[in-house]
Formats: sequence, C-alpha cells, structure tokens
Amino acid sequence: MSENIILSLENVTKEFTPKAPPAVNQVTLDLNRGNILGLLGPSGCGKTTLLRTIAGFEKPNSGTIIIEKQQVAAPGIWVPPERRNIGMVFQDYALFPHLKVFENVAFGLRNSANKAPVEVKKRVAEVLELVGLREYQTRYPHELSGGQQQRVALARALAPRPSIVLLDEPLSNLDVQVRLRLREELQKILKAAGISAIFVTHDHEEALSLSDRIAVIQNGILKQYCTPEELYREPTCRFVAEFVTQANFIPAKFQDRMWQTELGNFSVDRILKIENSKNNLHKADLMVRQEDLIVEPEDNGNVVICGHQFLGREHLYYLQTPSGKELIARTSSDRLIPLGTRVKVSVSSPALRLFPERA
Repeated sequence: MSENIILSLENVTKEFTPKAPPAVNQVTLDLNRGNILGLLGPSGCGKTTLLRTIAGFEKPNSGTIIIEKQQVAAPGIWVPPERRNIGMVFQDYALFPHLKVFENVAFGLRNSANKAPVEVKKRVAEVLELVGLREYQTRYPHELSGGQQQRVALARALAPRPSIVLLDEPLSNLDVQVRLRLREELQKILKAAGISAIFVTHDHEEALSLSDRIAVIQNGILKQYCTPEELYREPTCRFVAEFVTQANFIPAKFQDRMWQTELGNFSVDRILKIENSKNNLHKADLMVRQEDLIVEPEDNGNVVICGHQFLGREHLYYLQTPSGKELIARTSSDRLIPLGTRVKVSVSSPALRLFPERA
C-alpha cells in the first residue's frame, strides 16, 4: 500500500437480510492522506451504511477495510469504533445539551486520551480557534445557531487528532444560506487541520464544491470514483450523467457517418465515447449538459419556450421539441426570452457523449 493512502476498501459488502440486495455491494476504493471524499447518491443508496461500516458501527459481511495501514475489518478481524482513531460528526451533531461548548469538545479528550487538564485546555482552545468559536466556549448548545453547533461538533471530532473524520450529511439540517456559507468554511477547516475526511451527501453541488474525490453510489454499488471535475465532465454511466450533471438526453440515430437528432446532425468526430457500446449500435441518446444548449429566437425555429425560471445569475428555460420531448437550457444572458417564443437550439460543446437508449 502506498504511504500516501490513509484508507483502503476492498470488496466491502454489507447485507442486512439474506434475501434483500446488499446495502453496500463490493465497494473498492482508496483515499489519499489529507483528501476529502464525498459519498454521493440518492436517499437509500447505501452511502450512510458505507460510512457507518468504515466507522465500525456496522460490521461488513465480507471485504477488507484498512485505516492507517491497520486492518480494522477483514475475515476474522474486527476492530471496534473506539479503537479505529476516527472522529465522527453526526447529522444532528449529538452535542450534550447540559455541557458547555468547552466541555463538549473536551469530552472525547478526557475519555479517550487520558490527557492532563492543562493539555486538554490547550487542545480545546486550538480546535475552537480553528473553527472560529473560541469566544463561545462558555455557552451551551441551545445558545448557538445551527451553524455554530455544527462547528462545535466538528471541533469535538478533531480534538483527539483522528486519522479520519467522518461526517454524516453535516450540512443537511441548516438553512440554505447558512449551508452555502458553511460549505466553504468546512472545507477550509478540514484543509487547515490537514486531516482526511469522508462526508455523506445527496446534494451534487455540495459534493462537487467540497470534495477532492467523489464516490457516486447507486443501490449499494460504486458507479464512479474520481475528481469532481472528471465526474462532471466525463460521467461513465447514464445514472451519473443524470444524477450529477442533470443532463439532457436527446434520441439520436446513426446514418451516413452522422448522429442525427431533432437539434441537428453531429459528426462522429465530436463523439467521445459510447457507454457499453456494440459495434452495430445505430440508436442511442446524446448527452447534452444544460449549459451547453444555446438558445436563439428564430421565427422558423422548431423548438418552443414552454417554461422559464429566473435564478439570479442565470435563466433556466424549458424547451419543447417537435416530438414533444422537454429539454432544459441554462443561460447567463441578460435577455429574457418570452414564453411561447420559437427558438433555434444548438450545442456548444465540442465533444459529446452517447449512452444506450433507456430500456
């Protein structure tokens, strides 16, 4: 194992009932030291179960988990959570309501590290400074905002200097504006601490903005594991393309070395990849991201604006093609195109992806 790898999973599987599909199904991945990993997927896909399995709250049926070169789960090997040197931030923060901020953060130090009081006081001050709450150490949790409680929970997890911090949907209980602000703060805190972290989210924007690496999970299966940039630009399966990029899929037919669609024809030179393609594939769906659709009013256009949302920095248009298919386009143009306007639609991306038709 590379010196830079802090966590390694190999074929990790977790089943709750023998007749049901596994909640986690043969997941294999490595995490480099200091990186932030986002576990991304819809509700019920198995991402929280995978996090709990790494933490030691769930025991895998098979597979191997290695943290800091130590096998913590393998055939015949099981290391309990308290001996895995991990920090945990729960979705509801799990702060002790009867303890002040200082005592909440110090709790793990006093109970697991057997440190002297002066060392505890110094370390609590360090992590509270790190999360920007040093002046709040005498307050109780109910006297703090949701964002401040989240940072106290993070400080408590960081205090014992764990190998990895695990966060179960850490921003889900916060208001939208607070959540957006704390995305940046959370990333800065983790990077400043120089610690590896894994967090669970169902929000693709949250995963893209916070992570060094993202693992997309569907029905317990790891569908893609890569950087945020690679995930957005190069989805390897239709599920990732739909869930992460929220792309449009336009029926296409191959003829005369061109992929023909309602929006025009595209040469094979513009096609990057066909997922699971066969040599005789003549029908597929063309993936086009919302921001790659260019919409221009045109009296003879065969596409109609059937809906609109103003999102502040951009417009979101719902388009109806001659076949009745609905597409979505995002544009930063200041010009508003009225409902019912006929438009010409073109594709700006120089390279396109095809996926098999939906079964």
